[in-house]
Amino acid sequence: MCQLLGLNCATPTDASFSFTGFCDRGGRTDHHADGWGIAFFEGKGLRLFIDHRSAHDSPMAAFLQGYPLKSRNIIAHVRKATIGEVALENAHPFVRELWGRQWVFAHNGDLKDYAPNLHSHFRPVGTTDSERAFCWLMQELAKSHAGLPSVDELTRTLRELVPQVRRFGTFNFLLSNGEALWAHCSTKLHWLVRQHPFSQATLKDRDWTVNFADLNQPGDRAAVIVTTPLTSNEVWTAFEPEELKVFVDGLPVG
Repeated sequence: MCQLLGLNCATPTDASFSFTGFCDRGGRTDHHADGWGIAFFEGKGLRLFIDHRSAHDSPMAAFLQGYPLKSRNIIAHVRKATIGEVALENAHPFVRELWGRQWVFAHNGDLKDYAPNLHSHFRPVGTTDSERAFCWLMQELAKSHAGLPSVDELTRTLRELVPQVRRFGTFNFLLSNGEALWAHCSTKLHWLVRQHPFSQATLKDRDWTVNFADLNQPGDRAAVIVTTPLTSNEVWTAFEPEELKVFVDGLPVG
């Protein structure tokens, strides 16, 4: 299946370290070679990069590993295609607008025979079950709230909606609107918080160690969410099955 990476931070944070180790799983150290993508917010703006090639072979991915990916909310994905051909329109993350905000979504898993009723405003461009699920979530959020609700209200609504998708199969996903990052685990997802006092971290997929104390200030903080732990010397916490967590300012809040 695919793999997910998300960062939710208190201040704009450089994600190059995590993104580089994650990209290695897109065809070098693992078999998720059917496309990749990353989306990161800059204020209300959003930068989105996707490619149908493997992250390991993509010149765009190589460029971004050296680009200062500073953001408070980042979602990345490496794909192992199961439903939907290998094509640019099927590369995650997917993006839609709702209530004047960009929403970003990436999914890991299979949803069998999933064909929700969708109205004209939210329609898939590609052929994945993932994009159909995202469109349905956006549609139902829009029906449930007249305007942009609080993070707590959004979380309560998502807790009602997610089981309606989960019954069709595996539904690990990351979702962000630039204010918060929601993460749902069906089968496998891990998280940690990097904060003061910062320590060293060593990637599992590449020989690279970083001392975060040299790169961060005391007020910096980043929650990292990933399918399989990226580092060998940090303490990662596994999500419980069917757990939905929301992260704000680099901390889990629900």
